[in-house]
Amino acid sequence: MTQIRFTQEFKQEAVRQVVDRGHPVGEVAARLGVSQHSLYAWIKQHNKPAAATAAEAEIKRLQAELRRVTEERDILKKAAAYFASESR
Repeated sequence: MTQIRFTQEFKQEAVRQVVDRGHPVGEVAARLGVSQHSLYAWIKQHNKPAAATAAEAEIKRLQAELRRVTEERDILKKAAAYFASESR
């Protein structure tokens, strides 16, 4: 089963039909050929404040950096232990 990618503009227009114009989610989803679940997810994303989204992105970036730095530290620890044992 292939996953269809929708453009951001398509998603925004679908959300606008529900939020601004008051059309039922089921009707909009059927008319546009998307699942109700997807449309509800787009509405939820639309309702998030931009600051929360930016903060979440920053948290994800920092978590990825922490993972990378932790891996580097572990590699250096192993290398130090190896060279310490070689010098004996």
